[in-house]
Amino acid sequence: MAPTVGLAAFMEVLDISIANVALQHIAGSLAASQEESTWVLTSYLVANAIVLPMSGWLASAIGRRKYFLGCIVGFSATSLLCGLAPSLPLLILARALQGVTGGGLQPTSQAILADAFPPHRRGQAFAVYGIAVVFAPAIGPTLGGWITDNFSWRWVFLLNVPIGVLLSLLAARVIVEPPERVAALKARFKNGIRFDYVGFSLLTVGMCALQVVLDKGQLEDWWSSAFITRLAVIAVVALAAFVVWELRRADPIVDLSLFKNRNFAIGNILMFMVGFVLLSSTVLLPLFVQTELGYTATEAGLVISPGGFAVMLMMPVVGILVSRVDARWLIAFGLITTSLALFNMLRFDTDVGYSTVAWARIYQSVGLAFLFIPVNTIAFLGLPPVKNNDASAMINMARNLGGSFGIAIATTVLARQAQVHHNVLVGHVTPYSSPYDTTIQALQKPFLAGSANAADALLKAQAQLYAIVQKQAVMLSYIDAFWLLAVVFAALVPLVLMLRKPDVSAAPPPH
Repeated sequence: MAPTVGLAAFMEVLDISIANVALQHIAGSLAASQEESTWVLTSYLVANAIVLPMSGWLASAIGRRKYFLGCIVGFSATSLLCGLAPSLPLLILARALQGVTGGGLQPTSQAILADAFPPHRRGQAFAVYGIAVVFAPAIGPTLGGWITDNFSWRWVFLLNVPIGVLLSLLAARVIVEPPERVAALKARFKNGIRFDYVGFSLLTVGMCALQVVLDKGQLEDWWSSAFITRLAVIAVVALAAFVVWELRRADPIVDLSLFKNRNFAIGNILMFMVGFVLLSSTVLLPLFVQTELGYTATEAGLVISPGGFAVMLMMPVVGILVSRVDARWLIAFGLITTSLALFNMLRFDTDVGYSTVAWARIYQSVGLAFLFIPVNTIAFLGLPPVKNNDASAMINMARNLGGSFGIAIATTVLARQAQVHHNVLVGHVTPYSSPYDTTIQALQKPFLAGSANAADALLKAQAQLYAIVQKQAVMLSYIDAFWLLAVVFAALVPLVLMLRKPDVSAAPPPH
């Protein structure tokens, strides 16, 4: 069972990052601009963000087995539509439908594992799930680039179809709805299912607006854009109203009362930050090696892929440790290790080698492996099994939202700090500075040796110096972004002291 549900989650998470590197090919093939093609990503993320928090209610309302199988079939069908889309608007629509059908795969997979394994063995089950959702973003860009370069961007989506067919056959055989859940479903259908239309509307509006703000904010220059400002206000008002409304409902589509459990609340904060650091660094590192070191897209993917394999090796180890060692110590170790790995990235420069960057990513991945399983384990312990669907939906939403916030903040820091450092460095590049004279003279020599006159050689040397200044300014902005991620993670360590150590032996028996 664990490999089947893990592969389903892997397929869905992979689609978040695998299409990123194909955007240029999609834009060229469908006669669209680069900016227009980014809606292929945004539509998927928006739909995903709406479905994720309410997937627990959907699984409980129609049956988890039916919902899980429906998600696999729907995801496969919409992937086929994406691969065959003849125009960009139809591709964007198909991607939105793909996000709707795929949004339930992550939380439902985790909830199935939480129910199928007793509390003291959940660490090993979550290891399989962890490999899926952490390894997928690591290899997504590499796999997407290879498929696009060697075949076509359409195969990025069509690849899901045969895998989805196989998974639906396997899932139909191995996943069984427990008898007590079948009885509860019959009783629920008999009494009639009450759908919270108001809550659903507020959630849809709020999450749509928030996701567009995070995805398009930097591109539109944030608060200088009336479009982004209005959407941000709509997101805040709608989500605040959603929280108030849901807390007063007897049958909410998102059970926010679970946050009364301290471990679950802190677990969601930690998982939000895991997504924040994992996905932002997954974006930053390929960008760094491409812009500063001149790597190709495939070479950039190979920089972060070793980290994915490190996660694959460490997850089973952590899965065993979590049943023998206090999860709080494992979380503290993961936070400190990841933070130190990010501080290690501060020594990057424009001449750094492949092995240095790859090993830095491996160090970071080892720390993240010590976070994913213990955080999930300690968040689920103490919750009644009947709440596993809702708990899984919220903790997966926290990770995805963390990733969206992380990417938005990291790219903003990168753009803004590059401007700051550029202004500072240019202030030191003046004809009245002796280092300037020395550098210009050194840069002029090759041009003078090539029979250029003194005036032309000077202009070429000044242009080369300006390019060096720009490159160093961008390099410093990457350092600032890595520093921010490292400090944020180090600041989370005191949260571990607030976690309660649950009594595993007293936890409710699994279904």
